[in-house]
Amino acid sequence: MPNSYLAIPTFSDFANILDPGSYHPLPDNWYVGIADIVASTEAIAQGRYKEVNMAGAAVIAAVSNVLGHSAYPFMFGGDGASFACAPEQMDEIRVAMAATRRWTRENLGLELRVALFEMAEIRAAGRDVRVARYAVSDAVSYAMFNGRGIQWAENQMKTHNDHHVDSAPPGTQPDLTGLSCRWSPIAASENGSIVSLIVLPMEDRDAFDAAVRDILFLLDEDPRHAHPVGENGPLFRFPPEGLNLEARANRPKDGSLFGARAKVFLTAALAFVLDKTGWKLGTFDPAHYRRYTALNTDYRKFGDALFMTVSCSAAQLVQLREILTRNEASGHIQFGLHQQKTAIMTCIVPSAVHDAHFHFLDGGEGGYTAAAAAYKAKRKAQGDTA
Repeated sequence: MPNSYLAIPTFSDFANILDPGSYHPLPDNWYVGIADIVASTEAIAQGRYKEVNMAGAAVIAAVSNVLGHSAYPFMFGGDGASFACAPEQMDEIRVAMAATRRWTRENLGLELRVALFEMAEIRAAGRDVRVARYAVSDAVSYAMFNGRGIQWAENQMKTHNDHHVDSAPPGTQPDLTGLSCRWSPIAASENGSIVSLIVLPMEDRDAFDAAVRDILFLLDEDPRHAHPVGENGPLFRFPPEGLNLEARANRPKDGSLFGARAKVFLTAALAFVLDKTGWKLGTFDPAHYRRYTALNTDYRKFGDALFMTVSCSAAQLVQLREILTRNEASGHIQFGLHQQKTAIMTCIVPSAVHDAHFHFLDGGEGGYTAAAAAYKAKRKAQGDTA
């Protein structure tokens, strides 16, 4: 890998996720971090979609406020996150992850587990972590991961506890500055659906790549490439549904929750008024901000598997299921799919007046967690307990 993550060249054609030349191996002394919510399927079944997504995004926010918001590779996974970083700041990362575990338990009522692995250990297990940078706009790129090392690390975290980061003492507050969730749910088009999809490779990588190309070709029939968010961006919501969650995330260490709520409420009210009137406030242009929100949304990504939350017409969904079922029956892929009517967005906004803000999309009624559960249910029915 070049001297830093930001030195990796970017690409803007999503199909390049299938090009091995797009990926660069992480150095042996780097670390990979994996985080997920314990019993996320049960939380989703209780309708706790926003809390689960907020926990996953909190991991990225906490690390970003240590390393810088674009300076390291990360991927949002719905009920968790993956990231990688150099060893120099590992002590700070451990502190941030311990604090995020505590904050998630005390503020969301969810159990977050986090584990850290050295790259040398991952390679010793016969896996690798290679990273690419997919540019979604001129301001933001997202990391893509290949090499099956992320998948290996996640499995290790779930079956062993020797790499886990312990939770911080009660009351510890991580730095989650910028974490927010103010947008309205994004509705599917009329007679359409929001589809959360996970497609995993089998041994024949060429066959997997061919299946993914078929999926992308189908979805590219849409001028927006099945992007659920319109080009003018999502709608401001007031009062924001996630007001309490955002207030808890951005409460100063010595500040009151009431004060944090008031700040979020007033900021959201101002943004709503500016958006409805078309007025600007200094350098903040709400229309420009919404357009970049659409551009900067991570609705499709690759992390040892294809992850997509896309908008499908009824006809497209029939064809998509046919492609997936045929390739799974041929042993080329495994997949999990969940169909719903909305998508939801969780964001990290370092500054509302700069274009480098990050928006994580998931299905609004189960999303990636439900898609993963569907995939696991098929494996269990087939007697595969691996």
